[in-house]
Amino acid sequence: MSLIPQFIPKFVLETRVEVSNKWVILSPIIAIILTLFSGIIIFSLMGKDPLLALYTFFIQPVTTLFGVTELLVKATPLVLIGVGLAIGFKANVWNIGAEGQFTMGAIFGGGAALLCNNIESYLVLPFVLLLGILGGGFWGAIPAFFKTRFNANEILTSLMLSYIAVLFLSYLVHGPWRDPGGFNFPESQLFSDYAMLPVLVENSRLNLGSVFAILVVLLGWILIARSIIGFQLRVVGLAPAAAHYAGFKHSGLVWLSFTISGGLAGLAGIAEVSGPIGQLLPSVSPGYGFTAIIVAFLGRLHPVGVLFASLVMALSYIGGENAQIEIGLPAAVTGLFQGVLLFFLLACDVLVRYRIKSSSFISGKRS
Repeated sequence: MSLIPQFIPKFVLETRVEVSNKWVILSPIIAIILTLFSGIIIFSLMGKDPLLALYTFFIQPVTTLFGVTELLVKATPLVLIGVGLAIGFKANVWNIGAEGQFTMGAIFGGGAALLCNNIESYLVLPFVLLLGILGGGFWGAIPAFFKTRFNANEILTSLMLSYIAVLFLSYLVHGPWRDPGGFNFPESQLFSDYAMLPVLVENSRLNLGSVFAILVVLLGWILIARSIIGFQLRVVGLAPAAAHYAGFKHSGLVWLSFTISGGLAGLAGIAEVSGPIGQLLPSVSPGYGFTAIIVAFLGRLHPVGVLFASLVMALSYIGGENAQIEIGLPAAVTGLFQGVLLFFLLACDVLVRYRIKSSSFISGKRS
């Protein structure tokens, strides 16, 4: 018996010397196109006409004025949360608990709305919104404290706090905040008109929250691109050692990132319950906090990019609902499309930043 040398190919990822800005921008567009092609395959395997399914999913929902307003309603919380997350992600501060901060903003602001249900004053709405922002900011500050004080992993702490917030909301609407006249359903009383966001388009659910989203995009762009704080966030994210040498306080930026992203998620939460919903329910979010993570990366961590990415992801929500009604697709298709989009986005980003290099190693084969 003798050993025969055999060359076996081996593939490794090698960091590119220079990353092309053009491909960084095109990466999300390519990911969306690949997701559409994947949708054609998925719909075909499900026995549906793929072109009809894509039309029903992505085009039909926005062919009417009501559909466009619903798109903006769904995009509003994604914009608010996504901009906040993008600020933190710039500094490599990974806030994965926006869902909990969204929920806690709804709890704080909703509690204020219930407290002021018998007060007829235009000051009620600003008070409710302020409490919502503070609630989200407070919930975001908890993982910031654990990160800076005990060096705890912020991904785990922020994520676990999300489940605590959701269960706390469920306790409130099943218990002390349940509407006595609600036939024992787990829901709070309806908010008064003074605690509700004004509607912008008659016979629709589009409200003042969408204006807040546009303002947040503008302020987020100023913070990231035109302020010293934004410069510090970028430096900490790109070169932590250089940031430390320059005297930038990492702990301060962690607190800032979490409180801003938490506050914006809280604003999204109270805007949702004081807008389209009008009361507290056991679940006030279809997963906006987690979807906004995809939105932040799809938008290249840029506030304007987050705005357009939010419209794409919002379309997946209303498109999924429309597809269930029109052609009988399961509700899971929405999450499936979002997951496929995230997969292709990450895959494209890997290929933009790395190149696949093949090499060979020799192994012995007995003869």
